[in-house]
Amino acid sequence: MGNYSFGLIESIALWQQLLLLYLVLINIIAFAVYGLDKRYARQSKWRIPERRLLLLAVAGGALGAFAGMRIFHHKTQKMKFRVVVPLFLAVYVAAVIYVMVILS
Repeated sequence: MGNYSFGLIESIALWQQLLLLYLVLINIIAFAVYGLDKRYARQSKWRIPERRLLLLAVAGGALGAFAGMRIFHHKTQKMKFRVVVPLFLAVYVAAVIYVMVILS
């Protein structure tokens, strides 16, 4: 099989690759957890604490949390989620641009 990465992965340092892998995984987890909590809310089951949901966003999963909020219509009325999640999304976008572009 051929190499279809077009040199993108090979052109960045290992620590940058690991950082990107971490961010992809934490965002997938955050998205899934927001969806799971919405399902639990609809079924009147035990809920995932808000603190844990916010922690996922702060720990790098802000994009997944933001997508989960929008797609699942979950926690969109809570002011702390409406402020914290987009704030950390902006911080992480800026940080990734800085790490991938400026430090390269």
